Amino acid sequence: MTGKRKPRGPYRKGIERREQILDTALEVFSQHGDRGSSLQEIADRVGLTQAGVLHYFGSREELLLAILKRRDKLDSQVGEDVRSPGEAVTRTVRHNMEQSGLVKLFVALSAAAATDPVHHAHGYFADRYRELTGQIVRGLEQGQHSGQVRKDVQADHMARLLLAVSDGLQLQWLMDPSVDMVALVETFNQMCLAWAGPAEAEPAR
Repeated sequence: MTGKRKPRGPYRKGIERREQILDTALEVFSQHGDRGSSLQEIADRVGLTQAGVLHYFGSREELLLAILKRRDKLDSQVGEDVRSPGEAVTRTVRHNMEQSGLVKLFVALSAAAATDPVHHAHGYFADRYRELTGQIVRGLEQGQHSGQVRKDVQADHMARLLLAVSDGLQLQWLMDPSVDMVALVETFNQMCLAWAGPAEAEPAR
């Protein structure tokens, strides 16, 4: 039985070129965000015209979506070895704090997509929240079964609140960089843990 063949010739070169453009765009947007990033800067870095860059994506809007999808992929790799959904979100938040431009892009597109069902990014965000919520719910339910996560609150409620906390903090952080997103997400995670009862006082010596 033979393995899956890799693309060859012009098709393979096209895929590699698209990946190069996407990696470059990710760097540019991570530094400047949506409003501060220039398609011309991306084109200059990869040695193409603006039309040449868009040839691989169809439009600037599709390029922005591709950037967010790449961001999600990298975020998932950051949290591959975590033990809980809360820890995964904490690591993602910490990672995103190093890429303020991508946070700006995410906040801008998510707000626009949420208020416009025909927005080009609406389907992406709808799918993203559905899939993330499902993943977090499953992780929290496992924690409830093992006794680590509180059982008096529904797992799906905690999952949606965790996403609301992490995404809402991004907006606050952009307005005030002194906001410690990681510490606040960790605080919410602590609130989701099962209560072990009051700590016993240490015996007098």
